[in-house]
Amino acid sequence: MFKSLSDLQKLIEKNKVKKKLALAVSQDSHSLEAVHAAFKAGIIEPILIGSRPDTERIIEEKGFDFNGATFIHEPDDVKSVELAVRMVHDHKADILMKGKVATPVLLKGVLNKEWGLRTGSLLSHFALFEVDTYHKLIAVTDVAMNIAPNLKDKIGIVNNSVGYMNKMGIAKPKVAVLGAIEMVNESMQATLDAALLSKMNQRDQIKNCIIDGPLAFDNAVSFESAKHKGIKSEVAGDTDLLLMPDIEVGNVLYKTLVFFAKAKVASVILGASAPIVLTSRSDSEESKYNSILLAAMG
Repeated sequence: MFKSLSDLQKLIEKNKVKKKLALAVSQDSHSLEAVHAAFKAGIIEPILIGSRPDTERIIEEKGFDFNGATFIHEPDDVKSVELAVRMVHDHKADILMKGKVATPVLLKGVLNKEWGLRTGSLLSHFALFEVDTYHKLIAVTDVAMNIAPNLKDKIGIVNNSVGYMNKMGIAKPKVAVLGAIEMVNESMQATLDAALLSKMNQRDQIKNCIIDGPLAFDNAVSFESAKHKGIKSEVAGDTDLLLMPDIEVGNVLYKTLVFFAKAKVASVILGASAPIVLTSRSDSEESKYNSILLAAMG
């Protein structure tokens, strides 16, 4: 059981597997800070693709040492993304990371039918939190990719997340399907989806996890709350993964945990043929570094 994000680094170091990371449009100081830290920690081998003069200027200003890293000069953002995606597609890199480029431009490359990273699976966002008030790491999905997922989408999102947690060594993650209440209500679609997902899991249609829902947030993360409401569940109070009803709820929870609870976070995009580090400019260097660690687990 992972209790802190630093446990990820310990496991990576124990496995002694160094991943190659392709940074698309590398002339971004925030991304370079995290990549440099992971490089110096021996976690990754960086491939910096972008304007080499601009990238080297940032490196010099920051006092970074990228000796031994690979530089590929490509000043055009779209072509830089293509080169980075192609490297992952051709198994010359293991992780794709967004640099100083708009997210739609990166995702257009990822979804290219000829040289992209399509697998047939839905792309989804997976965030892993270290919260002081919870007894282990807890994951949240999806807060950034799928706006209003239907039942089919939620199955894909769960499968992406569970598959990744299995790779991390969590054999049977406990999945809480969130709603506003813990009872099925025909007027609340989130509770209907939750009930169906739970039953599908019981019938082995969704594998390698334990799903329960609908659960309200308090029941999902608190034994006492679940006990007080008379909820008997393997998941309640011991959740590994919170499945959001929609992006609005997910995004608010994500930012509440970061800004109010001061939680540490790592996040990746799943569903492509390789993990994608797609952080925002508001994310801290620590979050970006942790996201690289999480991607290196895949």
